[in-house]
Amino acid sequence: MGSSIANNLIIYISSITASLSYCYFISSKLPKGLYRFISLIPIIYLFTILPLHCTSIFTTAITFSFTTWLTNFKLIRFAFDLDHSPFHPSHSLLKFITIASLPIKSKTARPTDPNRFRFKLVFQLLIFSILVKLVSTYKHHIHRNIIMVVYCGLLFLIIDIVADVSNSLLFLLTGLELEPSSDQPYLATSLQDFWGRWNLMVTNTLRHTVYKPVRSVFSNYKWAPLAGVIVAFVVSGLMHELFVYELSREEPTWEMTWFFVIHGVCVAVEMVVKRCLVGGRWRLPEFVARLLTVGFVAATGMWLFFPPLIKSRLDVRILEEYTSVINFVKVIFFNTLMSLKFM
Repeated sequence: MGSSIANNLIIYISSITASLSYCYFISSKLPKGLYRFISLIPIIYLFTILPLHCTSIFTTAITFSFTTWLTNFKLIRFAFDLDHSPFHPSHSLLKFITIASLPIKSKTARPTDPNRFRFKLVFQLLIFSILVKLVSTYKHHIHRNIIMVVYCGLLFLIIDIVADVSNSLLFLLTGLELEPSSDQPYLATSLQDFWGRWNLMVTNTLRHTVYKPVRSVFSNYKWAPLAGVIVAFVVSGLMHELFVYELSREEPTWEMTWFFVIHGVCVAVEMVVKRCLVGGRWRLPEFVARLLTVGFVAATGMWLFFPPLIKSRLDVRILEEYTSVINFVKVIFFNTLMSLKFM
């Protein structure tokens, strides 16, 4: 498992470095627009199929998230210079590659408290391990809906853990800081609020690459923001469908796409209702609003989001891979302790 992840990492870094160097030295010299976009098509294609060459669920997921999704969408911004994308060829090659391939904060980073970070990470790993052990041991004795609620918690935790570890390493190496992975989505009081808090890397990517251009195209119409929202959710659904395909290598079921289409329509309806209700000043009590929001997300997730993962046994493979990694770390730790003992 360890050597497999190491090989995937070498392939990933080499591909990213070579491809983005091409973008920096060749594509940036072409005028923005169609010609620059055409020059980037081979790179976008490479970044789309790159996760298929990974040999583990974990490396496939990381490669897809940071490359197929984040970097490809940033390259589209780079091709058309959408909203004056921050990764500009006037930067050094290293900075261009770093900002293009990672969700870097646009503002100068402030040092974070390392003790606070370590406590948070240890706490997250502890909760994650307990939930994994619970599901692995008692899965066949617990109601299916409860298992999917646990999966919701695991999904939130794994996004946060990967983001926090990556953020810490990046800050130590470069002094740059990643965008936060989420902003307490469980406190959301509406669907619009929830999706503005959940998985901020994806949210910000869709905002700049899909929502703003669509809204701009229909700027003369009052419904332009609604069109931008719905198209952004449709694109998100298709990207999640591709994500599941690259993880499972099985034919799409389109349930994942429908999950996001339904949420896109519901967010658009919510925006209209808020506008009609006394200019948006009327609000439900916070507790009720939070309960309804989280309940709707959980219910639709159980209906459409998690079933494709369960049907393809991705949930089982993810748990098995996590257990293998933990056992590998334990062996390394034990061997290190033994070598120190006999020194």
